[in-house]
Amino acid sequence: MGASRGTRMSRRGLFGLGAAGAAVVGAGVVVSNTLLDEAPVAHASSISDPFPFYGEHQAGVVTPAQDRLHFVAFDVITKNRAELVELLQEWTAAAARLTQGKEAGSFGAVGGAPEAAPDDTGEALGLPASGLTLTIGFGASLFDDRFGLADRRPAALADLPKFPGDQLIPEISGGDICVQACAHDPQVAVHAIRNLARIGFGKVSVRWSQLGFGRTSSTSRAQATPRNLMGFKDGTNNMKLEDADLLRGQLWASAQDGSAWMAGGTYMVTRKIRMAIETWDRTSLTEQEQIFGRDKGEGAPLGKKAEFDTVDFAAKGPDGQPYIKADAHVRLAHPSSNNNAHLLRRGYNFVDGSDGLGRLDAGLFFIAYQRDPRKQFVPVQMNLAKSDVLNEYIKHVSSGLFACPPGVRDAGDYWGRTLFE
Repeated sequence: MGASRGTRMSRRGLFGLGAAGAAVVGAGVVVSNTLLDEAPVAHASSISDPFPFYGEHQAGVVTPAQDRLHFVAFDVITKNRAELVELLQEWTAAAARLTQGKEAGSFGAVGGAPEAAPDDTGEALGLPASGLTLTIGFGASLFDDRFGLADRRPAALADLPKFPGDQLIPEISGGDICVQACAHDPQVAVHAIRNLARIGFGKVSVRWSQLGFGRTSSTSRAQATPRNLMGFKDGTNNMKLEDADLLRGQLWASAQDGSAWMAGGTYMVTRKIRMAIETWDRTSLTEQEQIFGRDKGEGAPLGKKAEFDTVDFAAKGPDGQPYIKADAHVRLAHPSSNNNAHLLRRGYNFVDGSDGLGRLDAGLFFIAYQRDPRKQFVPVQMNLAKSDVLNEYIKHVSSGLFACPPGVRDAGDYWGRTLFE
């Protein structure tokens, strides 16, 4: 028989439940309270453990970057504001459960009535939380006349300009709402997005989505710097969760920025960047290193020996020329070239098969968080788009900008409450 409608069981509890853990009452099964809603650990001590869901800020921003990504952008198809708020409340309740290794709903994949559809799809049964984080953002298109939000659109959510060289595909850009799912197990991340989409049926539709693997940035000093598909260490100078003062000034929005509802939130930019892998692979090592401005092996700035050595743009080689050229990626992206603008990068590699011409459809799904894209991402990207020699090997095909509200404080709160209250 199915579990009672009030039962709340974790994935691990589902398979660990023995005869001593349950009592048969009438036609249903009552689960021992010892298995119900375990308190989350304060931090993830292993890749199997959960991260906290509740807090001042959303998880999945400064959280130590996990290995896998499933990102989705939704279009809202309901025109009813109350239905949208109800969906955000349902999503929040599901996210709070999923991130702690539980099933999306209280009935679960097998605990409800046999004649009814399960309220969890079931492919994550038996899997741990795997460090799952779910992060939501609202696109500029949500602030139209459908829901009475036009006057609440933050100034920092201004449309991104068209950058030189952009080859954006509208069908895989933008969106009313996005959700970023990061986890150490791809099945856990996919399961989370799948269940949010299921819950949202009839109110939202999937506009586009992206799978990612192999994080391309570190968001904690405890993590080693990963490599992108061009073989270079990526994000050496990224902001880290340990940089409290820098995060306060460059990452988290405040009421003084003009939109009180965004206090404690941040702004997410996404860019799908396809790499000309085959052309890059035929480029000499010397040229590759000059393009990035870093040594490919150690990740050291050219002219230095170690990855975290301070970049010296004035240093010159034996030929009297700067080690790091004027059009090198590291020079153009550096805060010193962009009025001290920093980004918290959280991107992932992607390989989406081939393009039918024998070339890999592969590259970087770039994600960056910041306090104000107009002062951070836009000038940095304009600088790169105009002058970066790396542009010969990449093209930007997708773009998104989202306002990520503050964190969910407790079980009575929900994603975006400050926007709708």
